[in-house]
Amino acid sequence: MNAALPLHDLVVVEIGVSVAGPFGASVFAELGADVFKIENPDRGDDARAWGPPFVDGSSALFNALNRSKNSVAIDFKDASQLNALKAFIEDRADIVLQNMRPGMVDRFGLDGDRLRAAKPSLIYCNMGAYGTGGPLEDRAGYDPLMQAFAGIMSVTGEEGRDPVRVGPSIIDVGTGMWAAIGILSALHRRTETGKGCTVDSSLFETALAWMGHHSANYLGSGVLPKRFGTENSGIAPYRAFEASDDWLVIAAGNDNLFARLATALGHPKWPDNPDFATNPSRVANRDRVNDMVSEAVATNTVTHWIKKLEAAGVPCAPLQDLEQVLDHPQTKAMAMMQDPPEGTLPLMGLPLRFDGERPAYRRLAPALGRDTDTVTGNTKKTTKD
Repeated sequence: MNAALPLHDLVVVEIGVSVAGPFGASVFAELGADVFKIENPDRGDDARAWGPPFVDGSSALFNALNRSKNSVAIDFKDASQLNALKAFIEDRADIVLQNMRPGMVDRFGLDGDRLRAAKPSLIYCNMGAYGTGGPLEDRAGYDPLMQAFAGIMSVTGEEGRDPVRVGPSIIDVGTGMWAAIGILSALHRRTETGKGCTVDSSLFETALAWMGHHSANYLGSGVLPKRFGTENSGIAPYRAFEASDDWLVIAAGNDNLFARLATALGHPKWPDNPDFATNPSRVANRDRVNDMVSEAVATNTVTHWIKKLEAAGVPCAPLQDLEQVLDHPQTKAMAMMQDPPEGTLPLMGLPLRFDGERPAYRRLAPALGRDTDTVTGNTKKTTKD
C-alpha cells in the first residue's frame, strides 16, 4: 500500500456489481484505500463477462472498474463464510458500499442498520436504483432505464429522430461519484464525532440532478425542453458545424465572442444587425444564425477554421474519434492513460493530481476470489482464474 496516497489508511468493503457500485469503490481504491470486492464465487461480478473484448482474464470494462482492488469470493448462503465477512467488517472496515438488487443485503444481514448496530463508527452507503421510498423503490435499474425515465433522452439527440442514449454511462458513473462524495463527507464528520452514518444515493436521483437546469428552464417558462442535437437551448451559435472535410464545434457564448467569430469568418458586420446583436436576439433567430455560420464554415477545412478561430479567441474544438483523442499531444501531456504494472491493458487514471502527481496504476483487476483468505482465514482459496 502506498502511504503517500490520501486514503491509504481506509478499508472499504464493496458489495457491488456492474458499474455504479464498482466505480464508486474504484475511487477509493485509486486513492489508496484497501478495497475488498465481495463477489459470487460461481461467476463473480456480472461485468467480468461484459465483452468482448476480454483482456488479462476479464472484460476490458471490468478491468477499468476494478483495478487495485482485492477480490473475495463469498457464498452468502454459507453461514460460516457470511459470518466471516460480517466479522471482517466489524473488525476492519471503515466503509461498506453496496448496490445489490433491492432486499438482497437485508436478506443476509448485511444492511446498514444491522452492521452499524454492531459497529457504530461504520459508514454504510446504499446505491439504489430508484431510491429509498416511493412506489418504485423495489425495482432494479440500469443506466439506460434512468436516462429514459428521468427525461435525459427527451433532451438528447435531434428533434424528430429516434431516442438517443448519452454514450458514456453517466448515470452509473455519476452515482458512483455522488456516493464517494457522500462517504468522504461522512468521514469528515466522523473525525469530529466518532460516529458513522448511512449514506444514500441512487441512479434516479443522479439522473434527476443531471436534469437540474432543464427543470429550472421548464418551471421558469412552462415550455418543455426539446432535443437540440449539439446545441444549447439558450445560446447561439453554440453547436457543431460541418467544414469542407469534417466537423468542428463552435461555442460563441457571449456577444463579444460572436463579434470575434463574425470577423474570423469574414463577416464583421453581422453584429450590426439587431437580429444578431445580442444573445437573446440570436436565440430568437437561431436558424438564420446557424445557416450563416454553416455557409461560411463549409468553405474551408477544420484545420483552417481552428487556426483562424483560435487566433481570434473564439472557443472551438474539432470533433475527434477515440483514436485521435488518445493520440493527441494534450492527452499525452496529461498522462491520463496509464500503463499497467503487468499485463497488457493501459487504463485511464483518475482526473485528479496531488501536488502535481496523479495516483498510479498499482495493480491489475483481481482474479475472482484471489484474496478470499484475508476475510475467511481459510487455508483453501476459492479462486477462479
